Amino acid sequence: MPHHHPSEEMLLGYAAGSTSEPLSLLIATHLALCPECRRKVAAYEALGGKELEVEAPAMLSSDSLVSVLDRLDTAEEPAMAPPRPSAEGDLRLPRPLRDYVAGSLDSLDWHQRGGIAEASLLTERSDFKTRLMRIRPKTAIPEHSHHGSEYTLVLTGGFSDHTGHFLRGDVAIADPAVQHRPIADAGEDCVCLAVTDAPLRFTGTIARLLSPLLQR
Repeated sequence: MPHHHPSEEMLLGYAAGSTSEPLSLLIATHLALCPECRRKVAAYEALGGKELEVEAPAMLSSDSLVSVLDRLDTAEEPAMAPPRPSAEGDLRLPRPLRDYVAGSLDSLDWHQRGGIAEASLLTERSDFKTRLMRIRPKTAIPEHSHHGSEYTLVLTGGFSDHTGHFLRGDVAIADPAVQHRPIADAGEDCVCLAVTDAPLRFTGTIARLLSPLLQR
């Protein structure tokens, strides 16, 4: 069961259908692994996603998000069956992501430097960078901060930074205030789905060497 989730605002936007495709892919993949967030999104949709979308600017500017969650507590949550596994594709990837990946992780066009490899998705979207990252055990991503927001969903393995420990299904969210150096767990490769809406800011010699790969 994941311990780190998308924000309530992200789940609300997803239920309302107002989230961009890259973030929708990340959220949908998280939902396939997280019964708690599936229930929340189903309840939001039952309240009327489009209605919530209209109310969202005022709702999320103050304490009104709390009132929406109070309504969810009193509403009967619709049953939502877990996503059915696909008969084809890499079973390490939840179904929403499998629909975007032909074949398996091993068949992707990986670009590797050192212990870090990445494969780009949704390349037609110039406003976001969407990629799968594969990090060898105990490998550290060079320390960096952010020009915008970075959303990372763990698919296999795990990683840690000063904000916590993230395992399969967990979502790590970093903004311009966060400077970190994620380190992959020992054991298996850490494979993540990462979505950024602005370039990362790297420092140091190693970071400058890896930057062309990670900013691709």
